[in-house]
Amino acid sequence: MQLLGLHHITAIASDPKVNHDFYTRVLGLRFVKRSVNQDDPGTYHLYYGDEVGAPGTALTFFPWQGMRRGRSGNGQAIATAFSIAAGSLAYWQQRLTRLGIATTPLPARFGDDVLAFTDPDGLTLELIATNQPDPRVPAPSADVPREHGLRGFHSTTLAVVDAAATADLLTTVMGYRRVATAGNRTRYTVAAGAPGSAVDLVVDPALPRGLSGAGTVHHIAFRVADDAQQLVAHAALEERAVGVSPIIDRAYFKSIYYREPSGVLFEIATDQPGFAIDESVATLGTRLSLPPRLEPQRAEIEAALPSLD
Repeated sequence: MQLLGLHHITAIASDPKVNHDFYTRVLGLRFVKRSVNQDDPGTYHLYYGDEVGAPGTALTFFPWQGMRRGRSGNGQAIATAFSIAAGSLAYWQQRLTRLGIATTPLPARFGDDVLAFTDPDGLTLELIATNQPDPRVPAPSADVPREHGLRGFHSTTLAVVDAAATADLLTTVMGYRRVATAGNRTRYTVAAGAPGSAVDLVVDPALPRGLSGAGTVHHIAFRVADDAQQLVAHAALEERAVGVSPIIDRAYFKSIYYREPSGVLFEIATDQPGFAIDESVATLGTRLSLPPRLEPQRAEIEAALPSLD
């Protein structure tokens, strides 16, 4: 299969308005899609990213009001890292501290400076000030200057109990390659190895088993260019006897789902057609967008959802 890197990352939140305010006003991401969880239309599916929500930039959330906190640990993606310009870390440390958000500068990771913090639900986020070329343009924001903006994902960190089994899936089926190891962390990348493609595996026996809930990652989605490449990926997974779902049309992309050996839910999603199929780029995120099969239930769904305004 020919994966292109990370497509989107979906996490679980509690209060949708608090979530919306944090990612748009504090982090300066654009709210690119206001939709619903297609498997549970009584709750939102909120998408944040660059100006168009391009693959590799979209962090998305299922916010269930009153959802209990989860526990980060083995069998989960335990950190979501964004790429920022080299030299922007001081700006972010000052900004977050001024807003009352605790930050933790981490030791340099494979030559890059890292700043860690959590969102209102406790989801671990990282900003990586990388010298690696990253031409992606941050979303326009009234709160964050363009030169310091989040350019999209840098990497995801998975806590695994058996690095060998997960690495085997990444390298022999998914086309990833190992590029570096430091301590208990090993980095894998795919395609050109640009920011937005890396998966780090961390083995830490002291970590508990992760528990799903607010502040934890629900799944990690990887990119393929089109429907044809997704069929290739599906066949490759079936050939290796990896339990994989049928292809599911999510309106903005098509998806397949499977679990890696430690239990992290993976998705492979197509780059096309994208978020502008039912809204103009200028109006992305301003109305509730529903897949065609749910459109007849619009009035009922809208009445059940809380306001984000």
